[in-house]
Amino acid sequence: MTETSARDDWEQRIGLPSDERLAGTSELPPPDALVAEAGIGLVRLDWQPVDGALGYLVHRATSAGGPFEPLDHLGGDVLAVPHPPYADTLVEPGATYHYRVATWRDGGAGTLSATASATPEPAGPAPARVVVSVDATTAPAPLPDVWRRMIGAEHLSLLVWDQPGPGGSDVAAEYAEALRIMRDEVGVRTVRAHGTFLPETVTLREDGSFDFTGLDEVYDRFLETGLKPVVELSFMPAALCMDPAYTVFEYRATVSVPQDWARWGDLVRALTEHLCERYGADEVATWEFEVWNEANLEVFWNGTQEDYHRLYEVAARAVKSVDERIPVGGPSSAAAGWVGALLEYCRANDVPIDFVSTHTYGNAPLDMRPLTRSFARATGKAEPEILWTEWGVTPTHFHRVNDTVFAAPFVLHGMKSALATTDCLAYWVASDQFEELGWPPRLLHGGFGLLTVGNLRKPRFWALAMLSALAGGRVPATATGDGAEAMVEALATRTPSTVDVLVWNGTLDQSKIDGSAILDRTVSVEVAGLEPGAYSVASARVDAEHANVARTWTALGDGDWPTPEQWDSLRAADTLPIEYLADVEVGADSTASVTVEVPMPGIRSLRLTRR
Repeated sequence: MTETSARDDWEQRIGLPSDERLAGTSELPPPDALVAEAGIGLVRLDWQPVDGALGYLVHRATSAGGPFEPLDHLGGDVLAVPHPPYADTLVEPGATYHYRVATWRDGGAGTLSATASATPEPAGPAPARVVVSVDATTAPAPLPDVWRRMIGAEHLSLLVWDQPGPGGSDVAAEYAEALRIMRDEVGVRTVRAHGTFLPETVTLREDGSFDFTGLDEVYDRFLETGLKPVVELSFMPAALCMDPAYTVFEYRATVSVPQDWARWGDLVRALTEHLCERYGADEVATWEFEVWNEANLEVFWNGTQEDYHRLYEVAARAVKSVDERIPVGGPSSAAAGWVGALLEYCRANDVPIDFVSTHTYGNAPLDMRPLTRSFARATGKAEPEILWTEWGVTPTHFHRVNDTVFAAPFVLHGMKSALATTDCLAYWVASDQFEELGWPPRLLHGGFGLLTVGNLRKPRFWALAMLSALAGGRVPATATGDGAEAMVEALATRTPSTVDVLVWNGTLDQSKIDGSAILDRTVSVEVAGLEPGAYSVASARVDAEHANVARTWTALGDGDWPTPEQWDSLRAADTLPIEYLADVEVGADSTASVTVEVPMPGIRSLRLTRR
């Protein structure tokens, strides 16, 4: 594949025409100082970041002369990564690989960098070593909780579902309990769901007014959870559609352009007024209103990009006509698309936009700050927030990676990457009580949920719970060694009496879903700046043998649905056990050292407490 055809293929994958995506790609240079470093079972790439870049597209070839093709880590969505370093684990030890990197901006990929080459090494007699150095002398800084701001969920009308659910479950009760678990154990504050305008939530009266009685029942039950909604303005009521037969999902949501744009505005205005009257204007002013879902995919919208801009403008002006304080945004796009175009449309037409929202899967989110900062400079208005309102390990329904340990370090990698670049990274979704392309056929079926039917916690859930358990403020934690900061990463926090260190080992390469022994690492955590004395070390882990519901279920028989006795066993095992390692003695050098094994995939937490 030539460089041009590779780029064309990439643009087709993200659903935008080539001429739009390539506009202005020459404005940013390729990154300098590309370095390829051979490691055991991997090649670690690093380069100089480029000011204004949204990300970088890594290309690889098996000969120095090419052809260089985008490196596909099999995540099923955006291939560009937000920043260096990058670990290529889709390699064979002893083979030589050649790399070039292109800067990624809203117009697409630019020209390629100079070439760097490396030959990954075979496994040795023991796992390679990584050192994580924690500086506890540094004043703790706030840890942005981008994972807590929002979580995704299936349409909220499941809260009033009255039919038997998958495996005989009580859908409404389990769905509500899943949201409470996310609130209580992760600290989630808001929930985004599709389908505010479904047939069971809004109807059209004979006089042309809108009846929100169904939505009232849904929102009343939802607000009992103590969470706030993201009001996704979707989908189009059939009575307002140009083509009411144009639908998506098993519940046949209508996703057509409206017959009458003014009626779309009437609907949004009526909804906003109704919510303010029922729940209070001050409360509703704290809810985000997001316009539509993934209109850059044909499956969700039968109009053009210009039609979406009109949809957005009519909705945004309708919301603001009720209360200027209510935050409104979009484009709620797939694969990080249409963001720059919507900002430009809002700038040119003085359309309100308080946040930009978009989605990505199988990768860490791109850095959209160059777009929002440019908008703020051009308009003199406040910089829009950046909300990734859908994110996950895969965009594919029923993909087995969703139930694996592989996805747990992926979650931590994405969240750490997003700390400095986003206001929200919302995992999609909380629960396997999920209808979109069909109800779950069995307990572990590759569902998007962090929680199974029955609310058993998957490894991805434990990743977020461990992140939420970090106490105090953030202090520096730097990894060095084989695969450091590209595969093995860490976060650290401290309070006056404790130091927490969270270490994980993961790769974007989904050919390694079942793990890879050559990528296992021995990690030495060295904490400097402690008072002399004895410290206890509490630890928890997520790996193939620990906090892995799939392992427990397989051991019990691995059928479609558990028996009552099996449910009891699964719930008894649904914990993250704490184990106590040997105490460490801190001497005159004020440094504690703890060495642990961290398989790939795997997570290890450590809490050091002064005795």
